[in-house]
Amino acid sequence: MATFLYRLGRLSFRRGALVSAVWAAVLVALGVGALTLSGQLSDSVTIPGTESQQAIDQLQAKFPQAAAGGATARVVIAAPQGHTVTDAAGKAAVESTVASLKTAPKVASVADPFQAKSISPDGRVALAQVSYQVKGFELTNSDRQALLESANGAKQRGFEVEFGGDAVQAMPATGATEGLGVAVAAVVLIITFGSLLAAGIPLLTALIGVGIGMAGIMLASGSLELNSNTPVLALMIGLAVGIDYALFIVSRYRHELSIGREPEEAAGRAAGTAGSAVVFAGLTVIIALAGLTVVGIPFLGQMGIAAAATVAIAVLIALTLLPAILGFAGTRVLGGRIRLRRKTDRASHGERWARFVARHRWPVLLTALAGLVVVAIPALSMQLGLPNDSTAPPDSTQRKAYDLVSESFGAGANGPLLVVVDTGVNHDPEALKQAVAGIGTLPDVAGVTPPRVNADGDTALLTVIPKSGPSSKQTENLVAAIRAQSEPLHETTGASLAVTGQTAANSDVSEKLSDAMIPYLALIVGLAFILLMLVFRSIVVPLKATLGFLGSVVATFGAAVAVFQWGWLTDLLGVASTGPIMSMLPILLIGVLFGLAMDYQVFLVTRMREEHVHGADPAEAMVTGFRHGSRVVTAAALIMISVFAGFVLAESTLIQSIGFALAFGVLVDAFVIRMTIVPAVMSLLGRHAWWLPRGLHRVLPNVDVEGEGLATALEAPGSRSDDEREPARV
Repeated sequence: MATFLYRLGRLSFRRGALVSAVWAAVLVALGVGALTLSGQLSDSVTIPGTESQQAIDQLQAKFPQAAAGGATARVVIAAPQGHTVTDAAGKAAVESTVASLKTAPKVASVADPFQAKSISPDGRVALAQVSYQVKGFELTNSDRQALLESANGAKQRGFEVEFGGDAVQAMPATGATEGLGVAVAAVVLIITFGSLLAAGIPLLTALIGVGIGMAGIMLASGSLELNSNTPVLALMIGLAVGIDYALFIVSRYRHELSIGREPEEAAGRAAGTAGSAVVFAGLTVIIALAGLTVVGIPFLGQMGIAAAATVAIAVLIALTLLPAILGFAGTRVLGGRIRLRRKTDRASHGERWARFVARHRWPVLLTALAGLVVVAIPALSMQLGLPNDSTAPPDSTQRKAYDLVSESFGAGANGPLLVVVDTGVNHDPEALKQAVAGIGTLPDVAGVTPPRVNADGDTALLTVIPKSGPSSKQTENLVAAIRAQSEPLHETTGASLAVTGQTAANSDVSEKLSDAMIPYLALIVGLAFILLMLVFRSIVVPLKATLGFLGSVVATFGAAVAVFQWGWLTDLLGVASTGPIMSMLPILLIGVLFGLAMDYQVFLVTRMREEHVHGADPAEAMVTGFRHGSRVVTAAALIMISVFAGFVLAESTLIQSIGFALAFGVLVDAFVIRMTIVPAVMSLLGRHAWWLPRGLHRVLPNVDVEGEGLATALEAPGSRSDDEREPARV
C-alpha cells in the first residue's frame, strides 16, 4: 500500500498539469449535468413495508380521490376579539379563504370548516384542511406562496390566518452562516502552518472535492428521489474530511522538506505514509456511512451513500490532486511564514502533555471517565420523535397555527389519524359500523369523523382525532390500540383496518429507526474492528478505540438531550425550539461519528506504531508519536468542530442538531478520548498494546500503513537516491 501510494504521489507531482486538468474536467462535467439534469429533492420520511405506508398504497390504489400520501395543510382562521367566524363578517372571511384555497395550484380538495364542523366551541376559530395532489417536495415556492396568499382577503378584514402542515415546509438550505465554519477552519490552518499558501491548499482541494460531490448528488436527483438533507450531510462531512485529509498530507510533506528531501521525493513519501493513514481513515468513514444502507431505511441509506461517495472523492483528491498542486507550490509551502506566536522550546506542548499523562495516568484516566459519565447522564431521558409544527420556531406561521389549533380544538387536532377500513369481499356495512364503534371507545379518542367510502364500496376512510398531541406517548399508544382492533374485526366480519397519516407514519419511522440502531452499531463496529486490526496489527488497540468511541457517543447523546430536549444554552446556540430528539439523529450520529473518531485513532496511533516498529521503547514511542501527531490532530479536530458548528446556525432543526452533535462529538472524541484517554491507556498497557496472537499474525496481510516497508526499500543498497531521481519542479 505505502509503496503504491508513494509512486502515485510522485507521478501526480510530475504530471501536475494533466492531473489538475482531469479533475477540472470532472468538476465542470458534473457541474453542467447538475445544472441541466437535476431534479427536485424530497422532504418525505417514509419506510416501505410499514403499516402506515401500506395503508397509503392501498388508498392510492382503491381510493385515489382521497389524495392519500399527498401534501396537507391546516389553515387556521381566527376572528378578532369580540367577533366570531360564524357571524356575517366571519363567514365571509372563511368562505373567501376556502374559495382561494380551492383554486390554488395542485390542490386536490379543501374541507370547508362549516361543512366539516371544524369550528371551535367559542366560535372564534375555523380550521380548513387542504389536501394536495402531489407530495410536499413536489410543491414549488410559487405553489407555497399561492397557499399563503389565499389568506390575504381574510387578513384585510382583520382576521388572523396561520398555516401548518408539510405543504408549508420549504426545503432546508445552507446559507452564509455555514460558511463561518470554513472561515474558522482557514484561521486554524494559517495558525497551524504559519503560511497562507500552505493553509490555502487544503481549503482548495476540499472545496473542489465537495463541489464534485455536490454536483454528483444533484445530478443523481434527476433520476432518483433523494431526501432534502442528503446534500447537506454530504457537504458537512465532505468539507470536514477534505480539509483534514489534505492537512495530514501537507504536514507530512512539509516535514519531509524540512529534513532535506527534494520536493518530488517529499511528496511521494508524504503520500506513502500520511496517505496510507488517509486511505484507512477514509475507509472507516465510508464503511460507517455506507453501512446505513443495510438497516432498511431508504432515506438514511441515500444520505449515507452520498456522504460516503463524497468522502471517497476527498480521499482520491488527497492522493492525486493534492500532490499535483504541491508540484506547483514546491518548497514555497515552507516560505512566507506568518509569526502568530513566540517560538516555543524544543519540548513541545504535545510532548509535555504526553509525559504528564504518562506520569499521572490513573488520575487522568479516572477524571476523564468521570467527566464522560456526568455529561452522558441526560441521555437516560432521551425521547425520540420526528419534527412537526410543535417544534417550529415560535414566531413561524406553523408554530402559531399549531398553538391556535391546540387552544381551540385540542392538541390532537394537529395530528389526526387516518384509519383505512377494508370491508372485504362481502362489503359488509356492519364491519364499518363495528370499526367506528370500537375506535370510539378507546380512551384517548376525542372524535371520529363519519366514514368516506370509495366508489366500489370496499374501502372506507375514517379520521380519528386524538386527545393528545402528535408527539405524545399517548398518541403513540392510541395508534397501537387501533391497530390491535384489526385482528378481532377480521375474525368477526372479515374486514381489516390500518392506521396511517403523518402522525402514524412518524411513529412507524421512529420505531424502525430505534430497532435498527443496535444491528447497525454491531455491523460498523465489527467491520471497522477488522480494518483497524489490519492497520495496527493488534487486538487491544482496536478494542480500546471502539470502547472510546462508545464513550464519546453516549456523552454526545447526553449533550444533545440537554440542548435540544431540555433547552439548555438554546439562546447561546440559536436553537429556536426544543422537543424530542430527531429519531434519525442517533443512528446517523453513530455512523458519522464512528468514522470520524477512527480518523483520529488512525492518525494519532499510527505515528505511535511507526515509532514502535522502528525500535522505540513503548513508553517513548507513545510520547514521540503523540508529539508528532498531536498538533496536527488538534488542528484537524478544530477544523471539523468549526465546520460542523457552522451548521448549528441553519434554519432546519434537524441540521442544527446534526451539526451540534457532530461538533460536540468530535470535541469529546478528539480531546478527551484520543488526546487524553488513549495516551493514558497506551502508557498503562506498554508492549501489551501491540499484542496479536501468532495465528492472526501469520494470517493477516501486512498493509504497512506506517511505511516501514517503503522506508526499507528506499534505503536499501541499489535504490536510487534523491539526487539520481528526475529533477523536481519548483
